[in-house]
Amino acid sequence: MKVGLLVFTANEHRTNTPRRYEAIRATARQAEADGFDSIWLADHLLYRDPGEPTHGIWECWTMLSALAEATHRVEIGTLVLCNAFRHPAILAKMAATADEVSQGRLILGIGAGWNEPEYQAFGLPFDHRVDRLDEALRILVPLLRDGHADFTGRYYQVRDCDIEPRGPRPAGPPLLVGGEGPRLHELAARYADLWNTGWIGQPESLTEPISKIEAACNAVGRDPATLGFTAFVGLWFPEFRPEKPASLDQPLTGTAQEIAAALHGYAERGVQHAMFQCIPYTEQTVRRLTEAVQLYHEGAG
Repeated sequence: MKVGLLVFTANEHRTNTPRRYEAIRATARQAEADGFDSIWLADHLLYRDPGEPTHGIWECWTMLSALAEATHRVEIGTLVLCNAFRHPAILAKMAATADEVSQGRLILGIGAGWNEPEYQAFGLPFDHRVDRLDEALRILVPLLRDGHADFTGRYYQVRDCDIEPRGPRPAGPPLLVGGEGPRLHELAARYADLWNTGWIGQPESLTEPISKIEAACNAVGRDPATLGFTAFVGLWFPEFRPEKPASLDQPLTGTAQEIAAALHGYAERGVQHAMFQCIPYTEQTVRRLTEAVQLYHEGAG
């Protein structure tokens, strides 16, 4: 099982000060040196809660392209792109280019999106998000795999569209679809190479989401073994941030040995790639996760 780190590009949690590229780059390069298999970036334009100041974040794809050049071994992925931010044909072109820059290390993760304030702020449509993703995948998949697409839908159209030149992999980068719910499960089963379930904690929390995606595969006539299962883990360190994150029902916590044991549990349940978000995101918490990953690779835990 591969293990990845979500590299933060958002402003500092408490002070809302920007994370500078030099620091982001250093974190990515250190993760590569420490043995992580991948680094991942979130895709948002801003965070805004009622009564709170806007919380900033750098644009995902620009930062991803820079880190593709700054690293050499780790896979680079998006966890996950918001479909509404980029036309799918343009995204396919961007993906082929980033795969070339990274020499075949890109994993293209995409989802329907959820954060309404950023849609409003940037003038993007918030309606029918899953329908839009459905049409986008009907364009993305043939462009990534074959380099050509023709499609006329309600939300997107492409006419005799070609991706040229092609990236280093004949079938393009692997496509990951993230999200929960029957329709997103169906789209992942129909179109994706990888499916991501989010915010898991202990390995036992995987039982229900895996059973649902397997059922979705069976419903569309796909062998579930042909769809890679990936898991986005919320890793909470209460000694550094006592308040439990509101978005996490059952976060993973523990010592490096306990985290390593959880990694073994994920692998035993068929997870191909586990990606971690450290909460809070500090040098100390990333260092503990690094220790756990090294224990996992050594077979301990």
